[in-house]
Parts: sequence; C-alpha cells; structure tokens
Amino acid sequence: MKKKTNILLIYTGGTIGMVKDYKTGALKAFNFEELVKNIPELKQLDCNLRGVSFSDPIDSSNMNPGYWAQIASIIEEHYEENDGFVVLHGSDTMSYSASALSFMLENLEKPVIFTGSQLPIGDLRTDAKENLITSIEIAALQKKGKPIIREVGLYFEYKLYRGNRTTKINAEHFEAFNSLNYPPLVESGVHLNVHDNYLIKKVTKNKSLQVHKKMDDRVAILKLFPGINQNVLQSVLNIPDLKALILETYGAGNAPMDEWFLNAIKKAVENGLHMINVTQCSGGSVSMGHYETSEKLKEMQLVNGKDITTEAAITKAMYLLGTGVPDKLFKTIFETPLRGEMV
Repeated sequence: MKKKTNILLIYTGGTIGMVKDYKTGALKAFNFEELVKNIPELKQLDCNLRGVSFSDPIDSSNMNPGYWAQIASIIEEHYEENDGFVVLHGSDTMSYSASALSFMLENLEKPVIFTGSQLPIGDLRTDAKENLITSIEIAALQKKGKPIIREVGLYFEYKLYRGNRTTKINAEHFEAFNSLNYPPLVESGVHLNVHDNYLIKKVTKNKSLQVHKKMDDRVAILKLFPGINQNVLQSVLNIPDLKALILETYGAGNAPMDEWFLNAIKKAVENGLHMINVTQCSGGSVSMGHYETSEKLKEMQLVNGKDITTEAAITKAMYLLGTGVPDKLFKTIFETPLRGEMV
C-alpha cells in the first residue's frame, strides 16, 4: 500500500490566513485548526497535513531577512519527516521571499511551495481554497517514491512558477503573479499538467540540504528614470558601507551617456561596489554592448543580470554577500545560474 505523503503548512501571515470578524469588519489571523475547519476539502487530500505558524503572523510588507531565516529554520527542522512544504505568505512580498528561500536552501530535494490569496479564506468568492488545495496537491506529487518538484515554487491562480522567476503584477486580479522569462512548471486544469522539461534537473546525489541563514542587507536598488540628477545618484552611491547595487536600467540594459553619470558609476565600481545591471522591463534580458548606451557599462565590468528579476537579483546579492563570496569572484558567481533564476 502506498504510504501517505507528509506535508507541512507554514503560516507566516497574509490574507490567506485571515478571517473576517463580521461584527467589526476587521480581518484577523486564525490558527491551523480553524484553517482546516474552513476548508473541509482538505480532509479529502491523500496526505498527512500538519501546520506550524509564526508565533506572531506578519503582514508581508513587514517581511525581512530575519523572517526568511525563520522560514528556512522551520523547513530545516522538519525536513526529514516531511515530503513537501507549503508556505502561506502575503502576496505583496511573496516573490522576494520565494527568491530568497531558493538561494538559502541549497541542495533542496523537496518541494517548497509559496502561496497566498487576494481574498481571505472566509470570503464567499475567495481564491484561497483553490490556491491552498492545489499547492498541497503539487507538494505531494511523487514519482517512484520521490518528489516530482524539487525546488522553491510559487503557486497562484492555476499556475505553479519557479519562485525566483516571479513578479507580482496585479494588486487586484486573482492572477496576481507572472513569470515573463520562464514558463510555468505546472498548470492546473481538470488535471495537474506537469511540464517536466522545465523543472530543475538535480545533480545533488547524496548531498544533504544546506541552509544558509545569513543574508547581508548592505544592498540597494536604483531605478533609472529620465531626469535622474547627480545628487540622487551620488546619494545612493555614497550610502555608507553599501556592498551591492541593483541598477534597473532601460530596455536591454541601457543607461544615459552623460559624462557625470558614467564617471560616478565607474568610480563606484573601482571602489569595490558590486553593480548589477538588470532591466526595468517586466520581461526580457540585459544584453550589454548590444547598443552603444550599454557598451560603456560593459567596459566598466558591471555585473550582467541577464534575464533575472529585480526580486531575485536583490536576494541573490544578499545571499552571496552573506556567504562571504570573495569580491573578485562575485561577478562570475552572480552571472552563473545557481537555482534556475537566470539563463
């Protein structure tokens, strides 16, 4: 007889775990037992479900590296006895958290699925039930006794994406997330359709899970815009002890050609600031040198962010700095795909 899979639900906070107090209209968090009560369908799932919750669930706007370490520690602590993990999380910063956890969990051999909802679970038209039930089903998928998904994913509105490829694109629609540079891993219709060829192909034989909890927050993001002035640029470049800057450039990695702009960038890079060139477009890739307006950045040895999202770029920078990567190797390692986050 096939043994039931063990799935651990980790509730960090967010709309999905909220119920409405109909007297006051306010939303409040509730516990795992109430969650199961609100979704009787969970009893039909062919797996053993257990739940753990942050002692004080948070709005995802308050998410930070300390909480990421907490999620990683819960997974580490319960890794052996569980076959998969579903992290319930507010949607606002979910792409950041899914990206961060993908880097923090090295040699991951089990699914870690982030999900949430746009409406609370008790609402009449809630999207929480479908998102949660299908996330659990995906986390429980096995083939020859081994999990099918062995990476950090994000499930929302009928699609499972690679977590570190996602961006929140809509604050109102149920289809809140997209992954413009990488196709869905699983699509949910009448059947769960797994796209095997898009899954991470693991070569981590006999390597045990390594959990990296140190994320270095000496990072920043600067989005270019027409009219950016010297004071703005200098104030960012002169942030004390700044180690890495995600520079959101135009199109395929292009930036202004003004002398003052290029000189400031050049000086910052020479002084040891890791500057990562990512596109501010939702989809597409940086191609430095494709246009004259990015040739200079290439010459200055900016890190090529290729088709990485800003969310994955900032968390990858935190991760690499946290693991103490030597400065001279930072560019090479950043430009190498570590968890399928870039081409």
